Amino acid sequence: MAYNSPQNMEKNDIKNLGEFGLIKHLTKDIPLINKSTLKGVGDDCAVLKFDDDKEVLVTTDLLLEGVHFDLTYVPLKHLGYKSAMVNLSDVYAMGGMPKQITVSIGLSQRFTVDDMEEFYAGLRLACEAHGVDIVGGDTTSSLTGLMISITCIGEVERGKAIYRSGAKPTDLICVSGNLGAAYLGLQLLEREKDIFYSQKTDANGLQPTDFQPDFAGREYLLERQLKPEARRDIILKLRESGIQPTAMMDISDGLSSELLHICEESKCGCRVYEEHIPLDYQTASQAEDFNLNVTTCALNGGEDYELLFTVPLADKDKIERMEDVKMIGYITSAEDGKVLITRDGAQFDIKAQGWNPLKE
Repeated sequence: MAYNSPQNMEKNDIKNLGEFGLIKHLTKDIPLINKSTLKGVGDDCAVLKFDDDKEVLVTTDLLLEGVHFDLTYVPLKHLGYKSAMVNLSDVYAMGGMPKQITVSIGLSQRFTVDDMEEFYAGLRLACEAHGVDIVGGDTTSSLTGLMISITCIGEVERGKAIYRSGAKPTDLICVSGNLGAAYLGLQLLEREKDIFYSQKTDANGLQPTDFQPDFAGREYLLERQLKPEARRDIILKLRESGIQPTAMMDISDGLSSELLHICEESKCGCRVYEEHIPLDYQTASQAEDFNLNVTTCALNGGEDYELLFTVPLADKDKIERMEDVKMIGYITSAEDGKVLITRDGAQFDIKAQGWNPLKE
């Protein structure tokens, strides 16, 4: 990979540019496309102006090498793209539209200007696809690998923000897309990484250069892990259909965890049907190959960045007409608990077993 290339480090060492030189180099030709962006990169603060009938949405995500990503198999361009998408997804989960991001990076001396150009290429690709401006950030040195912190600013019509706390009994529980694919993609990447490092080294202690990972027929799973897509399209479809969800979250830590967040904040329970949880064929097939329960992968895998939301029962017909949205259950009173009903009719309490970065 480029970040570990001695010739690149000698030719394009970041220290030759310095902090502000690097910022200027990476952002010198980024256009501003939103009227609300009065001042972008180049001053102490970005200056933003919103209409009186809009509410501002701000979210921040921190991604750490070795915790959230592994550069053994994550290309820097894909990492830039994904870093943006996980923040945009949070804004969509509130029913809003992202408009600006700031990007802060901590990096060690093993990275070069070329590496950061690759990262920013992916970042910019994501932002251009969603009409988002890059308006600032910070860079600093790191002794423990690459660190990425992105803040996203969005807007939503006043009074239209969708919180986790609005779900009510009889509301329908809906999800976009399909679940579990990103988790299985991660398992594939980890498997091939383990195989690669298990190969015998040469006399100089170097890994074999002719190793080719085996991903045939599983490209969709890799895409869901390495290049997730924030569901702007679903927000637009909901608006076009005249549907105002009562609660909503994006599925970053796993369906089970997000369901429990909504139930806790809304002080309610839920009934979810295993047979209605949407799955892709590649997800089911790969889970079988790994001897994993595919429903467990869908419930607890995380990183799908699909939207989980509730709507009033009166919107059932509208939801049924929406493409790529599926009803998986309904909201109940709190005393009825949070229950998964399996394909054979058995009932189990839903547990928060999604990804927890602070868990040992």
